[in-house]
Amino acid sequence: MDAAIDAAEGIIVVRAPKPKGRQINAAGERLIKSFEGLELAAYPDPATGGEPWTIGYGHTGPEVHPGMVIDQEQADAFFDADTDRFEAAVDRLTNGKATDNQFAAMVSLAYNVGEANFSKSTLLKRHNAGLFGAAADQFKRWNRANGMVMRGLTRRREAEAALYRRGSRE
Repeated sequence: MDAAIDAAEGIIVVRAPKPKGRQINAAGERLIKSFEGLELAAYPDPATGGEPWTIGYGHTGPEVHPGMVIDQEQADAFFDADTDRFEAAVDRLTNGKATDNQFAAMVSLAYNVGEANFSKSTLLKRHNAGLFGAAADQFKRWNRANGMVMRGLTRRREAEAALYRRGSRE
C-alpha cells in the first residue's frame, strides 16, 4: 500500500541494501528509475513500435507481452533482478575498480544498452585504462535507437556522464 501511495505522489523509493555484492547508490537508482519511468502495462519499444515489449522500470524479457499488466510489487521485483544482474556485470567488467558514482553511471548505461553492448564499449575500455575523462565523454555516443538520435537518450547520457564525473579520480 505504501508503494502505491509513493508512486501516486511521484516518490521514487530506493531499495534496501543487499546482503552481498556491489549495489548502485541512491543517485544511480533515481537516475535509472527517472529515465525508465514506471509503466505497469506492457508497451512496445519506442524505436521499433514492437519488440522488445517493456514493462515496469524498463524491464524486457520473453515473459513480457502485449496486454501484460503488473503491480508495483512486481515492478520492484523486476527492477531488483535487473539491477542485480547489471551491477554484477559492471563490477566484474571493471574488476571492482570504480567510484560509487562511476559504478552507478555505468550500471545505468548497461541497464539501458545491455551487457553485451556495454562489455564491448570504448567507454569501458577507457575506464579500465584509467582514462576517466575520456570514458565520461563516451556516454554521449550512446544516444541512438535504431540509428535515430533520441532526445530522451541524449538527456539520459548527459545525466550519466555528470554522475560518472562526480567524485571521479581524474
